[in-house]
Amino acid sequence: MWKKFGRTIVALAVILVLLVGVGGYGAWYNLVREVPTYYESAEDHFKYGSIGTENAEGVPYWVWLVLPRLFPEYLPGSGGYTSLGLTWEEGQETPIGISKKTIGFPRQGITCALCHHATVRDNPKDKPTTFVAAPANKFDAQSYLRFLFACANDPRFTSDYILEEIEAYNHAFSWFEKQLYRYVIIPQTKKTILELQQSYAWMDSQPNWGPGRIDPFNPGKFRFLNQPLDDTIGVSDMMPLWNERQHEGFAYHWDGLVTSLIEAVRIGAISDGATKKSVDIAGLDRVNQFIKELPPPKYPYAIESELAKQGGQIFANQCASCHAFGGERTGTVIPVEEVGADRHRIDMWTQAAADALNEFAEGYDWDFDTLRKTDGYVSVALDGLWLRAPYLHNGSVPSLQDLLEKPENRTQVFYRGYDVYDPQKVGFVSEGPDAERVGFKYDTSVTANGNQGHLYGTNLPTQDKQALIEYLKTL
Repeated sequence: MWKKFGRTIVALAVILVLLVGVGGYGAWYNLVREVPTYYESAEDHFKYGSIGTENAEGVPYWVWLVLPRLFPEYLPGSGGYTSLGLTWEEGQETPIGISKKTIGFPRQGITCALCHHATVRDNPKDKPTTFVAAPANKFDAQSYLRFLFACANDPRFTSDYILEEIEAYNHAFSWFEKQLYRYVIIPQTKKTILELQQSYAWMDSQPNWGPGRIDPFNPGKFRFLNQPLDDTIGVSDMMPLWNERQHEGFAYHWDGLVTSLIEAVRIGAISDGATKKSVDIAGLDRVNQFIKELPPPKYPYAIESELAKQGGQIFANQCASCHAFGGERTGTVIPVEEVGADRHRIDMWTQAAADALNEFAEGYDWDFDTLRKTDGYVSVALDGLWLRAPYLHNGSVPSLQDLLEKPENRTQVFYRGYDVYDPQKVGFVSEGPDAERVGFKYDTSVTANGNQGHLYGTNLPTQDKQALIEYLKTL
């Protein structure tokens, strides 16, 4: 009898182990199993490939997809996510800059292209032309975050409400998947978004960013570098990522806080939500290689060649030492006392933050070593300058025509986020009813929005300014 009882105990133990094993496998498969994503095209990888941001803060894809349909009142207009300045290419599952990766279940993440692609139209009715790696001119990162926060705070953000809309979207879950979404995934998504909102609470007491701008380093200071909360404002215009092979040896970011392109790319992924464990180093290496070889976009409108030739001589005499490849100061940090630009962006970054970021990934196969504190702005090379408007580090000057005026004569209030181009001024249309209807009101009197400084060229005769602008179109 005892032998039979022992065999029964063993059998029950085996069954229990199998059940635990099956349950553990099911939990792994449906919650943490990672399925690699791969795009043959380097450009598609830049636009849609994972860089490791989906694991910690990526929203479940099906939940993310239906949020604009469930909560349209929290968007600035019609068109779903496109109303926030995202660009959705025909036939794609996600907009440019949004990845989709299975980690147990499909999750949405963000890529470098979210802040580094622009669209251009000649006329309001034209189909936009997309330029990858350009500074984003329409995407409003802050409004995107606030949309997610508003959704998660809405009492209707419930499993029943969301699942009903997903099913109406003609996506059918299995019975098990449905229970997983109902009792685990959707409740956890709400919790994660609300926690993310708390970590961004500091931005509610600061000026709004508007489209094409972001505070790239304060989130990192406060969220993963554990620096004390302060009232610094780091909002900056987004930067281009093309032609980086020619930029080797230059300082990166507006204030030159890092001197390695590889580290600059990896910092971007961490700032976008990747963790030390999830960051996709191989994927980022593909990004790095792509932006090294990608040429700057050529100016798409007519250029007066003789006038541009005259402007080339003016550029060589007045600008080349700081802004031409090979210039003695190109790619270096120029003291803010000389540049005279709004200094809020510089004051945001601290030596303590630089030290903390240099130590952030110690013990991993990759890490940071070149972070530093500076007290000035980088004299950037001007390749693809026509597509970098608005100008200066905080995007406070709408056109090249404005930039060659003294600060008191520059446009003081204009509208950002409209992608119709003005070849005459060399910048995007920033005034008038269409720009006002679509754009964000940028007021240079607002703290950190100052358009002062960069007086170089402002004393040139009018005809020389016109010639210089014509030459700058060719870069």
